[in-house]
Amino acid sequence: MSQEQNNQNNMLYLLAGVGLGAIIGAAAGILFAPKAGDELRSELNEKIKEIKAKTEEWVAENRKKIEVQPIYR
Repeated sequence: MSQEQNNQNNMLYLLAGVGLGAIIGAAAGILFAPKAGDELRSELNEKIKEIKAKTEEWVAENRKKIEVQPIYR
């Protein structure tokens, strides 16, 4: 397996972990939050947008790093 493939796999695993953590966190928030339904849904929507933006930013940064790295053969 090449270094590039290894880096891509590591990024995939990290993104999967972040996504899974976000889903578990949202589920825990729904189950344990003492808020009204509308307020809770609004807050979850904002958090999901925030997580999505951070994830997209992280992916863009790491794509640049991967593209810049020289490929050794």
